[in-house]
Amino acid sequence: MENRRDNTMSEQTTRSVSVLGLGPMGQAMARAFLAAGTEVTVWNRTPAKAQALVEAGALRAETVTEALAANDVIVLSLTHYAAMYEVLEQGVDRLPGTIVVNLSSDSPDKTRAGAAWVRARGAEFLSGGVMSAGDDIAHPASYILYSGPREVFDAHADLLRPLSPAEYLGADDGLAQIYYQAMLTIFHPWLLAFDQATAVIERSGHDIAGFVPFAVRASAAFPYFMKLSAAANAAGGQVDSAMLRMMEAGAQHVIDASSEVGVDATLSHAAQGFWRRAIVASEQQGRAVSTYELIRGEG
Repeated sequence: MENRRDNTMSEQTTRSVSVLGLGPMGQAMARAFLAAGTEVTVWNRTPAKAQALVEAGALRAETVTEALAANDVIVLSLTHYAAMYEVLEQGVDRLPGTIVVNLSSDSPDKTRAGAAWVRARGAEFLSGGVMSAGDDIAHPASYILYSGPREVFDAHADLLRPLSPAEYLGADDGLAQIYYQAMLTIFHPWLLAFDQATAVIERSGHDIAGFVPFAVRASAAFPYFMKLSAAANAAGGQVDSAMLRMMEAGAQHVIDASSEVGVDATLSHAAQGFWRRAIVASEQQGRAVSTYELIRGEG
């Protein structure tokens, strides 16, 4: 394989990148680069996963060392940061002079530690969180959160643009993952809640497809509630006792509707538990205590 990092003339005329990790997201990233006319070198622990990309025009690296030597910019799409160490240690001597863009998911502190590890070995580092509709990075709602040194991001933003619109957050290496994991904090219970809702519809003898348009229509109000809650939480978690009691009672209705048709209501019990705790705390403190305060550990 041609070593593009040693071929300065080629680098002046052709944009190039190495993608390590070819799960569904890594595959989507490699294809997006190829579609944009970027020369892509790919590597995966299981070589067979690279075959379709090679047929689409990518270059195959047989080893991590080859992948790191091929290009200055290295994009990682791995399961977690522990996998980053396992992979990059295989070619650690080729890290100096590279720019590692880790788009894997993990905690903010593990991301910061990973950034320090990469820089200690002579490379630059950017972290990212891929907010996408599954692995559809071309979806209108898809974008990527980045954090790390501004000058590193600015120098390579154009090369990374085919992956999805970029949102640079700041110099803190962990910031992209703070935002990313906060987004998943919303998304995960939503997925479970939707499973519960559609199970109630189906177990009640009705068509899930007929329910979906109403769920989509109701979701149009979510931004309103987000802004309302954000303002209240930014002020410390403002709430009134009547709202707490209304939400607790409403949760019981959901639990009853689920239980009547044999649907697991664990998620609704958990929600109700928070509102009940807030009601008790409000009675004890002589003021309305919000669930936000409880979740922050202050109520």
